Amino acid sequence: MAMPRPCGLQESVRINLIDDAKARLRKFDVGTKYSHLSHKYAVLLPLLVKEGKLHLLFTLRSEKLRRSPGEVCFPGGKSEPTDTDDIATALREAQEEVGLHPHQVEVVCRLVPYLLEKDTGVTPVVGFIDHNFQAQPNPSEVKDVFLVPLDYFLHPQVYHQNVFTRAGLRVIIHCFEYTDPESGMNYIIKGITANLAVLAALIILEKNPTFEIDFNLSDLISSCEKSFFHKHAAGSKL
Repeated sequence: MAMPRPCGLQESVRINLIDDAKARLRKFDVGTKYSHLSHKYAVLLPLLVKEGKLHLLFTLRSEKLRRSPGEVCFPGGKSEPTDTDDIATALREAQEEVGLHPHQVEVVCRLVPYLLEKDTGVTPVVGFIDHNFQAQPNPSEVKDVFLVPLDYFLHPQVYHQNVFTRAGLRVIIHCFEYTDPESGMNYIIKGITANLAVLAALIILEKNPTFEIDFNLSDLISSCEKSFFHKHAAGSKL
């Protein structure tokens, strides 16, 4: 009969997973390169290790909200005058939405923004959160909080996509269906949230997905920036 692994070994595996992920993410850090955007939003991509695997934390927005009610998102929102930068915005919103305090987050990097329209971008802030974190959803904003294994965004069980062309740019819209094995709840992860989850998985896991993507796997940084500048020049609304 197999013996359970010692806790010390499990902790070593967890630390190695985190260190490897951080090293890969830091290669994609854009810092303040896109701070010139006049209308800014930021989201936190919260990572943690559970049962020996990397996971992303998501929120299910309240049905009471006017914008995107009942949709799956990362914690985040619009920059406020008191926010010093995109990181401050993402951390403030995460605390307001799920009770995640800034000291419980180790910010690793900022990725190339996702352009909503010209001069309006969403900056993905990637960070590792305390693995003992217990979410306290703000009921006025968040209906539920859940985890999804990071590798699900490369090898999903239920997935479909829509492809269209906007301003000469071929755009793939990903849609994942995920059933939480503990609660049995079914979640739909799509749009910008799905695109950012795919990008994080590509960067950290360095594996090919089982579906078509619009990133160049051999040069992710350039393909992200090319997409950004193309959309910025066209003033598209993706």
